[in-house]
Amino acid sequence: MIKRNQKKIVIIEYIQIMVGAALVGLAFNMFLLPAKLAAGGVSGISTILYELFQFNPAYVQWMINIPLFILGILVVGKDFSWKTLVGTTFVPFVIWLTAGIHLPIDNPLLSAIYGGIMLGVGLGIVYRGNGSTGGTALIAQILKKFTGISSGFAQLLVDGLVVITSALVFDFELALYAMIAIYVTSKVIDFVQLQTSPTKLVLIITDKEEEIQTIIKHEINRGLTKIKTLGGYSNQEKTMILCVVEQSEAVYFKKLLLDREPNSFVIFLNASEILGRGFSKARFDEDDVK
Repeated sequence: MIKRNQKKIVIIEYIQIMVGAALVGLAFNMFLLPAKLAAGGVSGISTILYELFQFNPAYVQWMINIPLFILGILVVGKDFSWKTLVGTTFVPFVIWLTAGIHLPIDNPLLSAIYGGIMLGVGLGIVYRGNGSTGGTALIAQILKKFTGISSGFAQLLVDGLVVITSALVFDFELALYAMIAIYVTSKVIDFVQLQTSPTKLVLIITDKEEEIQTIIKHEINRGLTKIKTLGGYSNQEKTMILCVVEQSEAVYFKKLLLDREPNSFVIFLNASEILGRGFSKARFDEDDVK
């Protein structure tokens, strides 16, 4: 029964990845490409190359994503899976399949907003399925591996370079619209996943601190702080565990807590800025590898 349920969960996750990837591909063909909005990522690169050389965006994304996936396996290994491969290949496939779909929208602001919404919904669904669409997210993880900077900041660097290039190829105004699309996408991803912001402060009040500590250390690979607390209603001593995680980790962490420690009291809070080891600096175990 347990194996059957696990298999069902895996199938549902793959379906989520494919549905989300389909929305990502449709957002590109319907809104971003016609408006010449290079909203970061490999899709932005393919938009620029399509404008300059008329290269097919689907083929460009395949040619970039597949080598990046192979490089990611070699460099980061454990963070890549068949789910990443499905997302990485399915997005260009949908773009190739729906290449003839175009909406009569001439306003780039509308394209940025609606394209960003559809793109954010698609990526959010992919992330909920514990998948990835590859692209510059793979580059960001590789940068994180060698530089110690956070995934979010690495992603910002890569996407920022794409947007700056688009300003030179198209014009500055379209680059600003592309930035609007990126912003809308990030907010919609937050809403689809956790309805909160990318970096999370997690507060866990529990009487099973060892179990929670094991999950955080071995499943999430993050640090934690333990504070002894006293329940106002029960007057019993419990432990409050503080942990800061990134967006994709928060989704996975939430699932682990619901499965293994459903009775713990858990709060996810927005963390506007995080400084210290594991975010602005490398983790302890990464230093050991170096």
